Amino acid sequence: MGPHPTVAAIRLAVRRVLHDVLTASADPGPLVLAACSGGADSMALAAALAFEAPRLGVRAGAVTVDHGLQAGSDLRAREVAERLRELGLDPVDTVGVKVGRQGGPEAAARDARYAALDATAERRGAAAVLLGHTRDDQAETVLLGLARGSGIRSLSGMAAVSGVGGRYRRPFLLLDRDTVRQGCLAQGITVWEDPHNHDPAYTRSRVRHEALPVLEKSLGKGVVEALARTAQLSRDDADALDQWAADAQGQAAAEDGSLDVARLHGLPPAVRRRVLRRAAVAAGSPPGFLFARHIEEVDRLVTGWRGQKAINLPGGVAVLRSNGRLFFSPS
Repeated sequence: MGPHPTVAAIRLAVRRVLHDVLTASADPGPLVLAACSGGADSMALAAALAFEAPRLGVRAGAVTVDHGLQAGSDLRAREVAERLRELGLDPVDTVGVKVGRQGGPEAAARDARYAALDATAERRGAAAVLLGHTRDDQAETVLLGLARGSGIRSLSGMAAVSGVGGRYRRPFLLLDRDTVRQGCLAQGITVWEDPHNHDPAYTRSRVRHEALPVLEKSLGKGVVEALARTAQLSRDDADALDQWAADAQGQAAAEDGSLDVARLHGLPPAVRRRVLRRAAVAAGSPPGFLFARHIEEVDRLVTGWRGQKAINLPGGVAVLRSNGRLFFSPS
């Protein structure tokens, strides 16, 4: 008798990703780490990795990050690490981080977590780090992006492959949260639920427990799947527009990085604004602080020129129109 259908679906998703990692790796026995918080999604991921990796000649380990945001979090992280070792994963690292305040509590925790995962992957020489994000997580990300109103890139959600050299892999993006959690139950895996996941102080928690249930009640159970599909369609469109913008920038840019206004003017707004954003970032403006309103101001130097002075952007970058060109330089 085979495994429970949910367990089979989880293992298949991980197996497909491991095949991709093997194909891309020069190492015949690459190390793959599961990032694990101890919650159902990441424990299901770790268990599937422990099961599938030996069958493919892949070394399987794990890393759990202690954010230090709750009393006893260090003890909890050690307990999670012990469970991971019991699954047969090796090495298993527990990494403590200090969460700052930049961008709010959720963003600060995320930044600290990914910095720790990056450092661990590099120290261990891991070919990939697996993350347990599900289709439901993707739907929440799309809703949050929609609320920010920052364009289709923010609607494209999380990529199946991301990070330096494609380090991060998300096997469960096509699986719903219930499937993954039923898989945990079917295997008798002990899980720990982070109380932050139910804390209304966190935006994602409110989306998960308040906004999405209301949408599902009003529009039907297909909302999560539709939002996840929107993410993939938006990602395809954003990738195409980004490539168009990269080509257009190459045609409009001089050796000093200045841009030909006449060439910019003939571009569709979605492409032109991407070119302007790329130029601003290349000049030193930090992407996380460069908002749509900044780019719209720069765009008016192209489309609504009335002799304006230089525009100052975050990061001390000034944009000046002179002699039919836009110049991006330290202010």
